[in-house]
Amino acid sequence: TARLFILFAAPPERELDWSDAGVEGSYRFLNRVWRLVYEIQEKYPQAPDAFEVKTKEDKSLNYMLNAAIKKVSEDVGGRFSFNTAISSIMELVNEMYRYKEGSDVNEGLLNKAMQCLIIILSPFTPHICEEMWQKLGFEHSLYFEKWPEYDESALVLDTVEIVVQLNGKVKMK
Repeated sequence: TARLFILFAAPPERELDWSDAGVEGSYRFLNRVWRLVYEIQEKYPQAPDAFEVKTKEDKSLNYMLNAAIKKVSEDVGGRFSFNTAISSIMELVNEMYRYKEGSDVNEGLLNKAMQCLIIILSPFTPHICEEMWQKLGFEHSLYFEKWPEYDESALVLDTVEIVVQLNGKVKMK
């Protein structure tokens, strides 16, 4: 948890004042992830791998999932901005908590989000992620898994048609 705090608190090139409260916050966050994984696994033990995005809630979770994958991939792989990568993972966890409380849960989407969450969190907290991966029923190590790829089309929330008028006449749609 201390490692997660250090990575989340500031970019690597900046100095950081140690804070017990920061470590405690990281500990609480990892406990939230742990509870989420275990609760979803208990509630939906045979969730399918395939899914179809149908509702606006599905679309919102799918958006957050793909946005987090993109952000973590770019921040860890290129910019070394670990704090913003962890922040996007936290946003995904918040969205997953909100989503699982809904009335029409897409088990396949939630299962995919849970698997991807563990994979993108694993560079920061490898041991706890390996434990959660095994809880999901995988017999092979998490580190044999391919890094998830984001779906660019899922990053479009809504499309809006804009009409341009000049002097009351439609010029463009």
